[in-house]
Amino acid sequence: MDKPLKAISKFLSYILRHHPEAIDITLDSEGWVEIDTLLQQAAAHGRIISHAQLLQVVAENSKKRFTVSPCGTRIRAAQGHSTAQVSLQHTPAEPPEWLYHGTAQDFLAPIREQGLLAGSRHHVHLSPDAETARQVGQRHGKAVVLKVRAQAMHAVGLRFYISDNGVWLTEHVPPSFLQFPPESTD
Repeated sequence: MDKPLKAISKFLSYILRHHPEAIDITLDSEGWVEIDTLLQQAAAHGRIISHAQLLQVVAENSKKRFTVSPCGTRIRAAQGHSTAQVSLQHTPAEPPEWLYHGTAQDFLAPIREQGLLAGSRHHVHLSPDAETARQVGQRHGKAVVLKVRAQAMHAVGLRFYISDNGVWLTEHVPPSFLQFPPESTD
C-alpha cells in the first residue's frame, strides 16, 4: 500500500476504532457509519478522502481492518474497538485446537500472572497462525509468540468469536491456557 493510502488507513482506524467524535460522527451500536457521512465529516475536518480511495484502502489493507456493508453504503472497523458504544455482535464460534498471541518480551511477567487481558479493547485478539502473531508482537518490542489452548478453553465454556477479518476474539485467556516458548525469559 502506498504512503497516502497507508495514511488514510491509519486515519480510518483511529476514527472507526477509537475516536469517531474527532470528526463529529456517531457509530451505530455495531460500529457502522454511512460512507457518505464519514467522507463528508472527514473533509469538514480537513481530511479529503475520495470514495475510490476509501474502497482501495478497504480492498488493499493486508489485515482486512475494515468491512463495507453488503449494500456498499456503510463501513466499520472489523475489530479492535475501544469505544464503549460499539458491540459488533459476533456469533460465537468453535476455535481450532491452538491459536496464537504475539506480544513483546517485556510483557511476559504480567501475562504469566494474569493471562491475556483485553485492556482498553473489547476482546483479546488471537491469530490463527504463529507468523501473524509474531508480526503483531514485533510492533511492541522483541516479539514472543504464545500458544493458546483455544479448544481446551472452549471445552470449559469460554467463548470465542471470529471477526470479519479472521482475527479470533475472546474476553480473557487465563494463564493456565497459555504455552510460553521455552527460550523466553522475563
